[in-house]
Amino acid sequence: MDMAPGTVEKLLGGLLEGDVLAASRLITLVENESPVAQEIMRRVSRFTGNAYVLGITGPPGAGKSTIVDKLVPLFRRQGLSVGVLCIDPTSPFSGGAFLGDRVRMSLSSRDEGVFIRSLANRGELGGLAPRAKEVIQLLDALGKDVIIVETVGAGQVEADILNWADTVLVVTVPGLGDQMQLLKAGIMEIADLFVVNKADLEGAQDMVRDLNLMLDGLPRRGWRPGVLTAVAFKNQGMDRLHEAIQEHKEYLLQTGQWQEKRYRRREVTCLFMVEEALKRYVQQKIKEVAGLSGLMERVKRGEMDPYTGADCLIKELLAQMTR
Repeated sequence: MDMAPGTVEKLLGGLLEGDVLAASRLITLVENESPVAQEIMRRVSRFTGNAYVLGITGPPGAGKSTIVDKLVPLFRRQGLSVGVLCIDPTSPFSGGAFLGDRVRMSLSSRDEGVFIRSLANRGELGGLAPRAKEVIQLLDALGKDVIIVETVGAGQVEADILNWADTVLVVTVPGLGDQMQLLKAGIMEIADLFVVNKADLEGAQDMVRDLNLMLDGLPRRGWRPGVLTAVAFKNQGMDRLHEAIQEHKEYLLQTGQWQEKRYRRREVTCLFMVEEALKRYVQQKIKEVAGLSGLMERVKRGEMDPYTGADCLIKELLAQMTR
């Protein structure tokens, strides 16, 4: 995408002044991996680390979007500006976010102090979109006090949110059959809070009891995740949920974990950029160097197993880098 000279500077200036149109354009450039995306993030990085990031995850149909829509006004009542990032399944036709800009969030979408953006997950298995971390940083630089990230709803594989959220809220509902097996598979360990939504349904109290029993069996790590109930579409239990979120934020600030999480994000971001650069380098070299492309062809034809092939590729690439 060709850009007029000075466009990026103008957009970055607008972003830092709270211009949502500039933010939208920058998010699009980053999401589409524009040639200027890395420069954008390099320039934005020093203006990040101030926002409180709330990650909301859980299985499809648990009511995550409804909970987001009910929580946003509670943050707004505190005088806080809010960014909402919704990770949606990828459309098989357009490649974009399947649910668009979340028409279900009817209350939040009419508030000028709320910025809502959907991102397609593009097949990522960690519950987030490939460029979600960059969009979180852009919303932070936009001046949003609270950023709510709703994951795609894939279940126990959604551990990526742990790297980018200050508080992880896991939403579940009674009556999903193997729900407890799903929770035991890994998502239990990333939660800071649980909410059993649709708590007016049969089995809700049994789920609360089972969650507490499972939490009692996990190693203690200082903070014991609370288990709350809600009927989000009726706005029941949302005030208490908001209070519990505030309590966890205070815990992070008091224990120093708030700053530790920001240190970890910078480290993870740096390592991720190194991995991406190395991946691009390897892919380019395999195309350019006859010996490497020939080796890959042998792997494809089954003349060499992939593991031996990988060892040979690494050795040859390291040799090339030191020549």
